[in-house]
Order: sequence, then C-alpha cells, then structure tokens
Amino acid sequence: MTLADTAPAPHIDAEELAQARREKLMKIARWFLPSLVLVLAILAWHLYVTIGEVPHYILPGPVLIAQKMVEDWSILWPAILITGRLTILALIMAVIGGVTLAVAFTQSKWIEMSFFPYAVILQVTPVVAVAPLIKIYVDSAFMSALLCAWIVAFFPILSNTTIGLKSADHNLEDLYSIYGASRWQKLRYLYAPTALPFFLGGLKIAGGLALIGAVVAEFVIGRSGTGLGLASTLLEASYRFNFGRLFAALILISLMGVVIFAIMSTISYLALHKWHESAIKRER
Repeated sequence: MTLADTAPAPHIDAEELAQARREKLMKIARWFLPSLVLVLAILAWHLYVTIGEVPHYILPGPVLIAQKMVEDWSILWPAILITGRLTILALIMAVIGGVTLAVAFTQSKWIEMSFFPYAVILQVTPVVAVAPLIKIYVDSAFMSALLCAWIVAFFPILSNTTIGLKSADHNLEDLYSIYGASRWQKLRYLYAPTALPFFLGGLKIAGGLALIGAVVAEFVIGRSGTGLGLASTLLEASYRFNFGRLFAALILISLMGVVIFAIMSTISYLALHKWHESAIKRER
C-alpha cells in the first residue's frame, strides 16, 4: 500500500457545489428560456391565424412567411447585401469621423466650441426630413442612403468618445505633465485607455442606429424607384400586397440588427474583459 492509497480524499465544499450547479443552470437558462419564449410565440401566432382563419393580407402566418423567404431568397439575398453594406460603411465612416473629431475636441477648446453645436444640430435633425434633400443634391441613390445612415450613426461615437477622453484621472494628468509627457503620449497611454469603454458603448448604439438610418433612407429614397435594399423590398411588397415577402423582409431586418448588436457586444467583451470593471466576471 502506497501513501497515495492512504491519502484522504479531498474535501468538497457543499456551498461550492451548489454555486457550480447554479452557474451551470444559469448558462443553460440564458439560452433555453429565450428560445422557449420564441417557440411558444411562433406557435401561438400559427394557431391564431389558422384557427381564426385570419386572411394573409391581414396577418400572414409563420409558415407562409417561411415559404416566401425560401421562394423569394433570390430577391431577398441581394437586398440583404445592399442593406448590410450600407450599414457597415456608415458605421465605419461614423467611427473614423467621430473618433477623429472627438480627439480634435479634446486637444483644442477652440475646435470644440466651433464645431460641436453643428454636430448637435446634425443629430437632432430628423433624417426623414434630410433624406429627400440629400437625394436632390447627390445623384447616386446608394451614396444618398449612405450619407443618411452616417448622419444617424455619427453622433453617438462622437459624444461617447469625447466624454471618455475627458474622463481621465486629473491626478494622472498632472503626473504625466510633471514627467514631461507629450500630447501624443498622454493621448496614447492615458486618454485612449480611459475612453475605450465609452467608445465601445457608443459603438453598440451606433451599430443599431446605422441600420436604422439605412432602412429609413431606403424607405425615403426607394420611393423614387431606386430599389435599394431590404426596406425598398419591403416597400415594394406592400404595394403589391405581397405580405409574406413583406414580413420576411421585416424579420431579416430584425435579424440583422440582432447580429450587429451581438458582434458589437463581442468586440466590447474581447477588448474589456481582462481589465475593465464593466466586463470582469465576479464570483457571487
């Protein structure tokens, strides 16, 4: 008999086991409960339109929508690509413009006082009112829609990044000044890490707003027969009383929004989970 055979078994704390079971249950519930609610909602929807014999032009059932999504995929897929490209390009432009202007605002009070009021005006002006004017002055329907989506997505990036850059610890600012740090060194090692959580929060908002701006622009500009993306497809389907395709396009727009939010949340988690308080997991 060896010492290993006579060694006492390691003590397992009952509270730790209970905590592990709770965490496992929460992980399962986080995915199971929303999926269950979705299945029950679709089932109730199907039963309502079937038992109540609701006409498809009032409320199409989920079976009809799924059928139309398969049949019209050759129409819906190009529309998805156009709306997705509009959204991504608008978001990239918003990030580049918003971050650049936010850095300029924090480096110069004169620049902030000169341009920030116009950024606010750009934000509070409804894009529905601006889109027809942009369509008049910009020949390309795609570029017109892109500008509308950029207008909507730009301000959250600018505002959140500006706040983040101004949120650096004043004691650390004084310390950097004492050691003779340049503006670039302060920006890189002090202001940028402080502003990163704020920027990522603005990115989550801007991602959804870029999609909303693209959809609104397609609604307004698509009326002139440009036939852009999913919103134009939805509008055309409503004119033709093709409500199955209309709901299919609407569901795809919603799914795009969910995917965009999931991507932005993943980027935020990957950037913050090792060091920032908002993303660090704590034991309970």
